[in-house]
Amino acid sequence: MTLHPKLFNAYYFSVRYINPSNSSLSSPPPRLPGHNTRSSNAVWTTRKKQTLLLLHMATKKAASPKKKKSKGSKAPAISRKTKPVILITNDDGVTAPGILNLVESVKDLGKIVVVAPDKPQSGMGHAITIGQPLRLHKVNTFGDIEAWSCTGTPVDCVKLAVDKVLHRKPDLCLSGINHGANHSINVIYSGTMSAAVEAAIESIPSAGFSLLDYNIEADFTGARKYARMVVEHMLNTKLDKHTVLNVNFPSVPVELLHGLKICRQAYAKYEEDFLERQDPHGRMYYWLTGEFVNFDKGTDTDVWALDNNYVSVVPVQFDMTHYELKSKLEKLWTNDI
Repeated sequence: MTLHPKLFNAYYFSVRYINPSNSSLSSPPPRLPGHNTRSSNAVWTTRKKQTLLLLHMATKKAASPKKKKSKGSKAPAISRKTKPVILITNDDGVTAPGILNLVESVKDLGKIVVVAPDKPQSGMGHAITIGQPLRLHKVNTFGDIEAWSCTGTPVDCVKLAVDKVLHRKPDLCLSGINHGANHSINVIYSGTMSAAVEAAIESIPSAGFSLLDYNIEADFTGARKYARMVVEHMLNTKLDKHTVLNVNFPSVPVELLHGLKICRQAYAKYEEDFLERQDPHGRMYYWLTGEFVNFDKGTDTDVWALDNNYVSVVPVQFDMTHYELKSKLEKLWTNDI
């Protein structure tokens, strides 16, 4: 039994002067010369009562079982007794068709709050605004659903939503639905996915959604159906609090979709080119173009899934450590470390 330092003194006092084995419980400690006996006995009686009380408290505290701390970082499945708070954002802007369709597909699954950029922010990646002030403006784009436009980036939207709009962490963060692919290497550049990753950094399970169609008139029927399916799975599953899902939808009629496919990110990239032109003042400017090239022939990748009319779901993470190379370098460079 381990006692608090303050209780240890009482415990020591009781062992020294109240030893049941020699029946001295009722006997006061030895009287010192010159002390008044009646006074000493009164003090002793008071101290004895205090000591027994402290011993009882200490024994009870020591005997009570300790509560076990929960291990791991998994967030429990969201309780359906209380509506989950779902933050929705994007990188195409608060009035883009994609975010309107995402809100429509999940609006009855929880308390929806929208905080999205006031203008297109495609390709912003994980940029944040530090050189100018940010502003929030309430908008009525989604009827009775609370919505705000933000002058910053998608990542700014997530940060402001948590700190200044919700004043708490939402249960889920959804980003999209993006106009255009965010499969393979696109995840690095995507403002849509960076918003989702930012949420995961803040311990909020998240998902980014993208449709492989840049047309403003794109058909979101299939995307709405499967976005809702993914969100329902997330709400009903005990997820790690840093979960990030990169979800892409093929641009085909809903009846041609074969379902969800959990897969890995394909090794692919853009073979880029810059068009060189002159403005009316004779100054040179450049316009980025390129062709997407897939170097990965695996059948377990997001590119393969989308080419074969599956909805691709790739779990991603913000920890960019290359663990295999780390282990290798630890062995190879051990003498230099």
